[in-house]
Amino acid sequence: MKKKRNKASNNRQGLQIVTLCISTAMVLILLGMVVLTVFTGINLSSYVRQELTVTMVLSPDMSDAEAQRLSQIVDREPYIVSTKYISKEVALKEGTKELGADPSEFVGENPFTAEIELQLKANYANNDSIKKIAAQLKTYDGVSDIDYRQELVDTVNDTLSKIGLVLVILAALLTVVSFSLINNSIRLSVYSRRFSIHTMKLVGASWGFIRTPFLKRSVSLGLVSAFIALVVLGIGMYALWQYEPDITVVLNWQVIAVTALIVILFGVLITLLCAYFSVNKFLKMKAGDLYKI
Repeated sequence: MKKKRNKASNNRQGLQIVTLCISTAMVLILLGMVVLTVFTGINLSSYVRQELTVTMVLSPDMSDAEAQRLSQIVDREPYIVSTKYISKEVALKEGTKELGADPSEFVGENPFTAEIELQLKANYANNDSIKKIAAQLKTYDGVSDIDYRQELVDTVNDTLSKIGLVLVILAALLTVVSFSLINNSIRLSVYSRRFSIHTMKLVGASWGFIRTPFLKRSVSLGLVSAFIALVVLGIGMYALWQYEPDITVVLNWQVIAVTALIVILFGVLITLLCAYFSVNKFLKMKAGDLYKI
């Protein structure tokens, strides 16, 4: 009879651990998704800002050699990601393709001027910085004008700022919810062993000695749950890559590594803290209080 009771108790504890592990893993999966979304949003913000183009319009009398030399000089500026030189001939071909007719046939000469398209670094892609950059670029010989879409820059920055704020708020809320859910699950697990904790107190065991097995199990639980969560997230990301290979532009290995590290650290830290506070709660209770909860 005693063996049956022990077996039933072990089965209940095993089922409890499995349930706790799965519930913790599900919370970590949600947390991982939010972390991925936040970092992907940051990369997307940088990518979109770097796609904003600033155009240096060159003087009509500037030769190709001078224009290419100027392009190489500008490319060395610290705020530049890349430069692209567009000659008069290339501009004419592009204009003819867009208009459906060769404008030089009507004008008698090539009406287009050579240009240098600039891709700025993300932190410079705002109107205040662009104005300063434009003023500097105009000082170069042979530059007749600096062209960029001011309204588009403002719209992109405002939209990305709002999206970033929403993602940060969502991440903060989910962190609080995750802590509550995991804390409740671990507290129920410790609750089922509250009388064992009290018995160890009666025989003179120190609080540290009583806590140690619970803390060790919580660390193992956090690692296993984090592993399960990372496997599920990995499968999801692989499916996403198969569906849209270009997603690697914003969802790169750095984002994946940081997300994995956060999920593991959060899984271990949150389960460890929850176990610590839950055990302490029952350690402080008197025998009579254990029957009232």
